[in-house]
Amino acid sequence: MNHLFLPELFTQKTIEAMNLAMTTEPGVLLNMVNLTYIVAAILFIFGLKLLGSARTAPRGNMISATGMLLAVGITLLDQQILSYTVLAIGVFLGATIGAVAAYKVRMTGMPEMVALFNGFGGMASLLVGWSEWHFLAGLPIAAMSQPLPFSQSVIALAVLIGGITFTGSLMAFLKLSGRISGRAVVFPGQKLINLAVATVIVGAMVAYVFIGQTGAAYPVFIGLLLLALTLGILGVLPIGGGDMPVVIALLNSLSGLAAAAAGFAIVNTVLIVAGCLVGASGLILTVIMCKAMNRSLGNVLFSGFGSAANSGPKGAVQGEMKPISCQDLYYVLESANRVVFIPGYGMAVAQAQHLVRELGEILEQNGTEICYAIHPVAGRMPGHMNVLLAEADVPYDQLQELAPINAAMEQTDVAVVIGANDVVNPAASDDPASPIYGMPIINAHKAKTVICLKRGQGAGFSGLKNELFFRENTRMYYGDAKSSIQNLVSEFKET
Repeated sequence: MNHLFLPELFTQKTIEAMNLAMTTEPGVLLNMVNLTYIVAAILFIFGLKLLGSARTAPRGNMISATGMLLAVGITLLDQQILSYTVLAIGVFLGATIGAVAAYKVRMTGMPEMVALFNGFGGMASLLVGWSEWHFLAGLPIAAMSQPLPFSQSVIALAVLIGGITFTGSLMAFLKLSGRISGRAVVFPGQKLINLAVATVIVGAMVAYVFIGQTGAAYPVFIGLLLLALTLGILGVLPIGGGDMPVVIALLNSLSGLAAAAAGFAIVNTVLIVAGCLVGASGLILTVIMCKAMNRSLGNVLFSGFGSAANSGPKGAVQGEMKPISCQDLYYVLESANRVVFIPGYGMAVAQAQHLVRELGEILEQNGTEICYAIHPVAGRMPGHMNVLLAEADVPYDQLQELAPINAAMEQTDVAVVIGANDVVNPAASDDPASPIYGMPIINAHKAKTVICLKRGQGAGFSGLKNELFFRENTRMYYGDAKSSIQNLVSEFKET
């Protein structure tokens, strides 16, 4: 057997044994396939565990990818779908596309790329379900491996969830990449329309299952497919860019559930296992993101938060934003004993993470204690700031979460807010009338001095003015974050 797809896991004797099993004993081959699936599932679980830490995530990703390659390879060979040559070509093409994407896509583009990945996963499950429909249509009922109603149910679920995931992820991609407005889009009767579409979908699913293999089944099936694609668009349309971390986590979960449904449809154990793992982990992450904003999932999906109508009074904050020059900021940082950097989406847009790390190193050499405050929903995807700072080689032990950073904020000399907005807005804890009231924030306002890097005086993605910018201990350092920090670094080097 050619062993292109796993050169390091099998010895030549094992390969010869697999060749013999495939040509002689069907039962032995089935056991070997199932054993391979178990190995792949173990690799999935182990890789998923390693993804929980930025330090071990690259290794976890490779282990999980190896498990998937093993599962796909053994499935295709077992079903005699592809020759070894075609399998090798597929591996080469996939690896090439992945390498080009990894090289071309900037770290700031990761949120929209993750959204695309989710969408492609959903579309793959939809196509599997669609293909299985055609397969069953030409098969006598007596030859089916599962009861027809069950097969039709899981096919409908694969198409429904996959379609919603695909178009919903495309909408998220368009919003995150700036191709359409990132604001929540709401219009009169929107919820009723969405409810009507969902109701028709449920009716179509029930009708499809009970119709069976009659001539009317296919039109109902195609209608279900189109309605699923429509609901994905309508579902993400009223969600603003500030809620994208939750949306991406939820779509990731849905892509896993679609894969699991497709696994049931084609009776593939490893696809069921992989789909359930992705679905469960994505759902857990969705819950974590919702808790980080102190909002329910229903509120995120249906409230239209961030739209023009729900952004709250934009002129309610009183006071004046006080600017600071680069030279004055140099003196503030030069005399500080403890500095906390609070990154946000503005740092990602400006691609300033490398200069932030350089400034941090300069301050450390000056005897200043440095750390980075990471809010769970800062940026546009879960872990967005962790990814950017890891890419800039910021030490992992300097990254701190909400609880430890807030506990030490009053002892912090300078809090440097780089493009963050809602996650440091004191209104979340001080103003019961604010739409973000109750949301856990980084208490930057409790630092002795707060420096906010910002392009101008606009509001954040939620549309709310940030009370922090008007506090007595806050100074605004205007300009593009990258050039502003570059000027500051130059000031330190020249002095």
